[in-house]
Amino acid sequence: MNVFMIGGTGLLGCEAAHQLIKKGHKVSSAALPPLPQGAPIPEEMELVFGDINKKTDDEILEMLKGKDAFIFAAGVDERVEFPAPVYDYYYKFNIAPLERIFPLCKQAGVKRAVVLGSYFSYLAKQKPERHFEDKNPYFKSRLAQEKVCEDASDETFSVKVLELPYIFGTQPGRKPVWTILIEQIAFMDKWPFTMYPAGGTAMLTCRQVGEVICGAAEDETPGFTAYPIAMYNQTWKEFLSIVYDARGMKGRKIVSVPPWMMKMGMVKVVKDYAARGIDSGMDPYSLPDIMDINLFIDRKYSEKLGATEDDIKAAIFDSIKVSEAAYNGKVELLEMKGE
Repeated sequence: MNVFMIGGTGLLGCEAAHQLIKKGHKVSSAALPPLPQGAPIPEEMELVFGDINKKTDDEILEMLKGKDAFIFAAGVDERVEFPAPVYDYYYKFNIAPLERIFPLCKQAGVKRAVVLGSYFSYLAKQKPERHFEDKNPYFKSRLAQEKVCEDASDETFSVKVLELPYIFGTQPGRKPVWTILIEQIAFMDKWPFTMYPAGGTAMLTCRQVGEVICGAAEDETPGFTAYPIAMYNQTWKEFLSIVYDARGMKGRKIVSVPPWMMKMGMVKVVKDYAARGIDSGMDPYSLPDIMDINLFIDRKYSEKLGATEDDIKAAIFDSIKVSEAAYNGKVELLEMKGE
């Protein structure tokens, strides 16, 4: 199989490239420079540096020529901050590239595509009565992204969306997004306990994401499919116990708090966003209700696409150790943004 990927040097795209190449597939990728120092980019992967959005249609068609599958491993998630209106940025990075490239894929004869999405789409579809997309632009954008994928699918072009949860693992030279978690909880270090929501989350390691991307690219099932992806489920209390172990605070007491209590603390967050001109993709006053949910996912979908066992505790530990070092200014790392 011959694969073209956008974002092949990012944390997840790089893992996907490794898995594809290991299984005998050929991979080329458009990627934004610079490369993170020390990152294990596969030597076999052909790289075209530059912003894909600035390439002409003819240039993109040349990249797609002779390819069997297209993988979109780029974009931004809800933890990347933008000015208002934030939805416009989600559209720019997560939706518009697909609206442009899918027709070019069909023109070039590409048979299938894999898009890295979000498990917040899964949550919105599982609980439509909650109308999460009404107050949370990130939910709205991910649902819109899936609609673009579904509309592009037909009998000759299939699209698989991977609804990814929280992912753990590191890439040398690149700043983990979990630095944000350290920023959020560090102020409580002087307290006798940490207060956090009572819900939980699905998760998996970056290597497992690479396996799932590879499996989805190999899947010749026609039409559109959105796969909720996960290999492990943990409550926030279980997760934070590993976080504090990695931070050298093993045994830290964690107190689960109801949404109304967390909402009281969001007043400060809202004021901070306003002062910095930030428009949040997740409504601060809705977030406590979302985090109170056990957003768990059956691993059967991931296993179907080829995910194998991994050490999630070690992956969390590694992610937090690097995030802590970045938070304390001990290392200089590339930001994890558009890819």
